[in-house]
Amino acid sequence: MIVKKAVVFAEAAHRGAVRKGTGIPYITHPMDTAVIAASITKDRELIAAAVLHDVVEDAGITEQELEEAFGKRVACLVMAETEDKTKSWLERKSATLEHLKTATLDEKILVLADKLSNIRSTARDYLMLGETFWNRFNEKRKSLHSWYYEGVAEELADLADYPQYQEYVALCKLVFHDQQIFLGDGK
Repeated sequence: MIVKKAVVFAEAAHRGAVRKGTGIPYITHPMDTAVIAASITKDRELIAAAVLHDVVEDAGITEQELEEAFGKRVACLVMAETEDKTKSWLERKSATLEHLKTATLDEKILVLADKLSNIRSTARDYLMLGETFWNRFNEKRKSLHSWYYEGVAEELADLADYPQYQEYVALCKLVFHDQQIFLGDGK
């Protein structure tokens, strides 16, 4: 019930928003994040937090509204994943990496689900667009995105046995180190 409620809430909060540089409805990202989280855990509150993880940061929902609708734990998980958009890109990403040093397992699972969803989209678009892909972001330097995504991998290394973590690392190598991924028969 809580996951379905979170989906309805997030869809309303993100209605009309699209993924950066695309026409893809934004809600696809929180839904993908939730699917990834659900492939790691059966914790319904954690999966609901995955659906809701961007509603404060990107849709103007308050922590209090989240807590009233979904309880303290879900609100705390979302807030642990929420960046302060009044800060610069570099400040926000540095704060995320610093937080991951002391994050709980549940917070790390939420971050892994979010970042895996993001790197999947990044890899797909990067393979189609090449280096011009980076122009869609406020921070256009590939080297800084690499620093951040690889820093996340380092801080999530205690999840290294999870196949979702291994996929994340492989996609980072593809995007940031131009390593080829061969599918099927290797051709």
